[in-house]
Amino acid sequence: MSNKSVDFVKNNSSLNKIVELALTKKAIELNVLDVRGISSITDYFVICSGNSEPQVKAISDHIRKGTNKKPHHIEGYENQNWILLDYFDIIVHIFKSEEREYYNLERLWADAPLNKYHNEKSEISIT
Repeated sequence: MSNKSVDFVKNNSSLNKIVELALTKKAIELNVLDVRGISSITDYFVICSGNSEPQVKAISDHIRKGTNKKPHHIEGYENQNWILLDYFDIIVHIFKSEEREYYNLERLWADAPLNKYHNEKSEISIT
């Protein structure tokens, strides 16, 4: 598979909106993976962290309230260590920092093109 340096987030309004909403709530190490052609379950993963359970919940709530579409499925909202929002074509993973280190989803999907966001600035990294 040939990877091209493309900011695929800006070309997708729903994905761009989710990224903006997460960053508004100070999401940490926000990464977007383009898994089209690699996965049959979705097109994109948005992966980010919060330092505490209240921050993880705040990021999740802000995304849910700020998007036009509501998630088809939500997992982990009760324990707030790892919340998953399933929008079919976009799956959002919001981790408490320790949980994210343990599961390391970016390593599992290392073949996917990756956009990284730090301090609200986009840095495109293709691996």
